[in-house]
Amino acid sequence: MNNIEKGKKQEELASQYLEQKGHEIIDKNYRFGRNEIDLITHLNDILIFVEVKSRKSAIYGYPESSVTKRKQKGIQRAADAYLQQSDYQGRVRFDIIAIIDTGKSVAIEHFEDAF
Repeated sequence: MNNIEKGKKQEELASQYLEQKGHEIIDKNYRFGRNEIDLITHLNDILIFVEVKSRKSAIYGYPESSVTKRKQKGIQRAADAYLQQSDYQGRVRFDIIAIIDTGKSVAIEHFEDAF
């Protein structure tokens, strides 16, 4: 399985996890220039932009630690473009879904309002 296939698998896991928590998936892999938002969901009148990060283990750090300030700014730029295109006027939030998939077990952690 190549990295693109792995990424799609992890995003699908994150989508299922969020749907179980009541989120409606609005969009996947929204692109604006070089910036991408993995998932856009809606829950309780809040539009949520979700970054999905995964690793095989936490030996070299947790997945959420790879969402740097630079990455956050890129996601925020893409979110601004999405909001302008959709003319959405409500509340927004930025979340991170961190997945550690060892191949034998999967651990998912959801960081709400992460940045």
